[in-house]
Amino acid sequence: MSLQDWTIKLSEELGVDLDVDTGAILDLARDAAHTVDRPAAPLTTFLVGYAAAMRGGSLADINECVDIASDLATDWEDGS
Repeated sequence: MSLQDWTIKLSEELGVDLDVDTGAILDLARDAAHTVDRPAAPLTTFLVGYAAAMRGGSLADINECVDIASDLATDWEDGS
């Protein structure tokens, strides 16, 4: 089973019907793991998903939350 197959199956089981940019989410997880701490990756992606859901759960909400977290991870790396 590929990552794409897993994502499709999990989305179906969870009742999620969004065409999310999985590359951006995986990039965010990588950046959080490398610039903050390895356990930050799953926690960051969970918090992004939760925040997006609290904002309404649209694709735009997800993208906005991913952008916020990505910017924070970049700033974290720079020591800001």
